[in-house]
Parts: sequence; structure tokens; C-alpha cells
Amino acid sequence: MEPTTIREGYLVKKGTLLNSWKVVWVVLADDAIEFYKKKTDNSPKGMIPLKDAKLTSPCQDFTKRTLVFKVSTAKNQDHFFQASHLEEREVWVKDIKRALTCLQGGKKFARKSTLIKLPVYLYVLMKDQDSGVKELKVEKDKRLFNHCFTGNNVIDWLISEGKARNRAEGLMLATGLLNEGFLLPAGDVSKDGAEKGAECVFLDQIEALYYFADSGFFCEGYSSDEDVIMKEEFRGAIVKQGCLLKQGHRRKNWKVRKFILRDDPAYIHYYDATKGEDDPLGSIHLRGSVVTAVEYVPDSKRQEVDGNLFEIITSDEVHYYLQAATADERKDWIKAIQSVAKMGK
Repeated sequence: MEPTTIREGYLVKKGTLLNSWKVVWVVLADDAIEFYKKKTDNSPKGMIPLKDAKLTSPCQDFTKRTLVFKVSTAKNQDHFFQASHLEEREVWVKDIKRALTCLQGGKKFARKSTLIKLPVYLYVLMKDQDSGVKELKVEKDKRLFNHCFTGNNVIDWLISEGKARNRAEGLMLATGLLNEGFLLPAGDVSKDGAEKGAECVFLDQIEALYYFADSGFFCEGYSSDEDVIMKEEFRGAIVKQGCLLKQGHRRKNWKVRKFILRDDPAYIHYYDATKGEDDPLGSIHLRGSVVTAVEYVPDSKRQEVDGNLFEIITSDEVHYYLQAATADERKDWIKAIQSVAKMGK
């Protein structure tokens, strides 16, 4: 019987021989994980058997990389994967855990309708724009921290919402969220608390700043007017993020990029998915733009890309061609971009 495909999509993977990280197309089956150099390849670049394998998430082996999880085979071979955002990591981890459990019990894979885990449940509640922890703009040490909050605000919220009976219990819950990668430290005080390996890494202090793992957080110093204007692009809240295939304007070749869609101002930035989010490769101002599904792309070979294509045409009539992994994903991206283009500045 052919293995059942459970999940597939783009992830960043660390090479087994070299230390380089590259974007690969990953297919999770009920008994193995296959990864391909390109989505259109017929043969996988490698295969990871899941029988007697172990999963580690979050994996904190790399200080400069977040959202990493590790799959260790029965032969003690470690494979490291990095997701583009928190929700993506969680769905991959959930399905891999379920596949491992089914293999151990000799059962066929089936998604269970179970209660959401406490850390994920708390994180969703904390991010609620109306009743969650309020994101702030904080000036500290000649720096401006955007989309962050203080440690004592988190504990206050946990107690006020009845999630913790006292500050000690709230501190325990917040520390769990920090260790799971849902909350991240911002600024010297909170970073020192996390890196020094104190008894409790989360700090219940007004000086300690934190932010949501998939928020629009960024920090800027006071510099030139030109720098401030450039940073204006990043002030909007993150609406959607993930990996897409993008056609280059010059060579017309296709590469996987990480995209982050922000509103007010309406921008979508794209990055090298293997190198983090410090320096975008480019940005698209979406105000007044048009986005639509397309069936083919000019100057593109049929075997390079096929299906789930869409096009963004800016107000300056610049054309961007993108490909989503699935039809549903294309639909979601088009809907999100249309909404931001219509409402954002």
C-alpha cells in the first residue's frame, strides 16, 4: 500500500553534511519525511524514516534561528527544519507527532479532534486585538521598540483573565510560553534574563520587554530622517506570512522567498527564507494595486511552474508573478492582499 501524504509545503532545512540552510519542498507521509530540491522534482533529495524517530520542538540548538524543530532518526541522525512563522511550525509538529504515535501503535494516521494545548490556547487569547495583551511603542535607551509589551503586563493579564491565581503562577505560565518560542525577549533586560539561565527566565518587570513571535516587532535607533522614512514601511501589523515562489524581474527565474504582508501602510516584503528578516530583498507597495489569479506567466517555461499562480500589478504598473503551494493558499493570499491594498495607506 502506498504511503499516505499527510502534509506538504516549503520549509528551510539544514544540510546533513554542510552547515548551509536551504529551502526545500517537504512531504510528510505516514511513515517518512521526504524533501525535494524543487516542488516539481519527481525524485526526492532525501528521505527520513519515522519509525522509532524522535521529535524535538522547539529546538534551541541555534541561537540565531527561531521556529526550528528537529527530527532524530533511530540511527541518531539529526535533521533540522525551520518554519517561516509560528503557526506553520505548530501544524507541522502536530502532524509529525501524530504520525510518530500512529507508527508506534501500529495504527493508521488520523487527525484527532482534540483540545488545543495550553500554550497555544494562551497564545491565541493573548494575541486577541480586543481582549489580549496590548502591544505598545516603547522608547528606551535611545531606541524605539514597536509592537512589544512589558513582562509585568503579561502577568497582570494572566491574573485578570483568570489564567493564573497569583504572580508566581503567572510567571510559570509566561516562562513556558517563552521556552516554547511563543514569546521572545526584546531589549537588554529581558535578553539577559533569558541568556543567563536564571531560575525563571521570564521577568515580571516593567523594564523587561517581550513580543509575540509572529508580530510586527522591530526596534530602531534615532538616526537620520531618511532612515525613519524607510522604517515606516515596517510599522504595519503583520496580516499574513509564508513562503511563495517568485519570478525574478531580470533573469525570469523562480525562487522561494518568505513573504510578510503588513497593513497601514500596505506593504508586502520578501526575504531570503534562509537568512531571517533583518534585510528584505525587496518590497511591494500595495496601495492601489491589483491582484488576481492567472493560469500562466509570460517568459516562463511550463515545466518550471504550473498551477496556483497569481499576479500583483502595482499602481506604477509593475508586475509581480507568484506561485502558492496549493489552490487554497493562493485563494487566501489573494484575499489578504486585496484587503490590505484596499484599506492600507
